[in-house]
Amino acid sequence: MTVAARWEWRAFGAAGADGAFGSLEPDRVEESDETYVLSRAGDASTKVRDGRLDVKRLVQVRDDGLEQWRPAMKAVFPLSASDADVALEALQSHAALTRGARSADELAAAGPGLLAVPVHKRRAHYTVGGCRAELTSLKTASGTVDTIAVESEEPARVSAAVRDLGFDTRRNVCVARGLKALVGFGARRFAVVDVGSNSVKLHVGERRADGSWRTIADRAVVTRLGEGLARLGRLDAAPIERTVDALVTMVAEARREGAEAIEAVGTAALRLAPNAGELLAAGQARCGVAVQILPADEEARLAYVAATSGLQRLPDRLVVFDTGGASSQFTFGDGEGVQERFSLDVGAAGFTERYGLDDPVRRDGLDAALAAIAGDLTRLDGRAVPDVVVAMGGAVTNLAAVKHELVDYDADLVHGTVLDRDEIDRQIELYRARTAAQRRELAGLQPARAEVILAGACIVRTVLEKLRCDSLTVCDRGLRHGVLAERFMLGPPQPAPGAR
Repeated sequence: MTVAARWEWRAFGAAGADGAFGSLEPDRVEESDETYVLSRAGDASTKVRDGRLDVKRLVQVRDDGLEQWRPAMKAVFPLSASDADVALEALQSHAALTRGARSADELAAAGPGLLAVPVHKRRAHYTVGGCRAELTSLKTASGTVDTIAVESEEPARVSAAVRDLGFDTRRNVCVARGLKALVGFGARRFAVVDVGSNSVKLHVGERRADGSWRTIADRAVVTRLGEGLARLGRLDAAPIERTVDALVTMVAEARREGAEAIEAVGTAALRLAPNAGELLAAGQARCGVAVQILPADEEARLAYVAATSGLQRLPDRLVVFDTGGASSQFTFGDGEGVQERFSLDVGAAGFTERYGLDDPVRRDGLDAALAAIAGDLTRLDGRAVPDVVVAMGGAVTNLAAVKHELVDYDADLVHGTVLDRDEIDRQIELYRARTAAQRRELAGLQPARAEVILAGACIVRTVLEKLRCDSLTVCDRGLRHGVLAERFMLGPPQPAPGAR
């Protein structure tokens, strides 16, 4: 009998699942103890449950990342030598077991590069758009992770169901790959490039065999992609060229560093510009990496992931905001998770152009800019005062570096820095009276940010005023870290500021 292949989609990390599945009743809920045999060489699904081995092979992958899997073998332990050979071949292992195997542990012990991982599963099964869907908790000795899965023999149905659930921006990660990341099986490198409105940022991270991870590369180049966008209503040719050059350089660096996969994401300037396709096409033609333009709420959610993934316990009221060149993202959360997230078109590049903040400005001109920023941030009015405010982005990291007068940037010192209103006001006056050239002489300020730092400081100051808070905590992590942590399953980063 021929067993049909099924198209599958799965995401590790179930943020947003409550909203998507909250109104649905599960068809059934079940728990089981299973053992997965993982391989450094491949991602075949090889698991044992109730003494039965189940092996699935990857058949093909569509351009949208959807994967088709076909059952390759079902066998009962003890395995014969021929059955063990089939399983080992699926795991891309060159080992052989001439006497077969009595357990998953014996199968994994056949050769190097294999690992048996006991997993306790709790699965809630649903039917969504004619597809089978699952909310699954995977508990291992290394930690617990939630996954969302959708599968069907018809790929169009899977894609439609994933889209209807609101998860179509999430990366498809198969069980074996996700488990390997969770338990830290083997060192693997991944990269994320964040094409922002003011700068292009690269992060290359390595997940090591002991479950920890380290930064291989993390840097930014200011390209001012959003320069002229407010005035022209489209991206100008020179900023596009600068940004594509930076993208190509960073992709090449990631490949030199051994990144096995590279994600590139774009934010507000690309969302707003009607000619964003020019940059996307040029970038992909030159480096082969497609830039995915993130929806505003997805950008806010991933920034929140970056800021909170190291927290042991979330505060009762937490606000995370990330301010950039063309927009600012806000996420409000509590001990239960995200409650609200949104993006506002409030960025340093636009206000710099509108109010001439790249040069010395009179006090009345600064007051006009502050009033305009406050007018665009009215969505923050009237909210409960948060317990913790975490701020991300180039504006706040530069404010922190100037506070510490850093000649050489120190991410460990910047991360967790507390900025109060008095310090932000001091720096606003520092920049207000100086030209961009004079600002570049200030210790700690990244020279390429000299033109936009005053506008950035004004936005940060106004956010604190709107939230009725006296201070914020700087997070040296950003969107790229959120993408890395979630889409490549690198596990929990270092503790985020405000951790309790």
